[in-house]
Amino acid sequence: MKILIRNLSRETTEADLWDLFKAFGIVKSCDLVIDKETGTSKGFGFAEMDQKEEAKEAIKMLDGKKVAGSKIRVKKAKVEK
Repeated sequence: MKILIRNLSRETTEADLWDLFKAFGIVKSCDLVIDKETGTSKGFGFAEMDQKEEAKEAIKMLDGKKVAGSKIRVKKAKVEK
């Protein structure tokens, strides 16, 4: 399941995302969206977990959590087909 993480602090790294999500199961990938011009985070990213139940638990427990001073928003990502 692909998960969207919004309202991330600009200082949050992909390693930070891994640490957040690995507490709930096996993380397949974590990616921050980076501004091509500035090379800095745009404040959102994605995580992917194979096990749907682990992903649902991560979403439930992390949505609204304060990370690096920012209250993050976490939900299932809409996947284009």
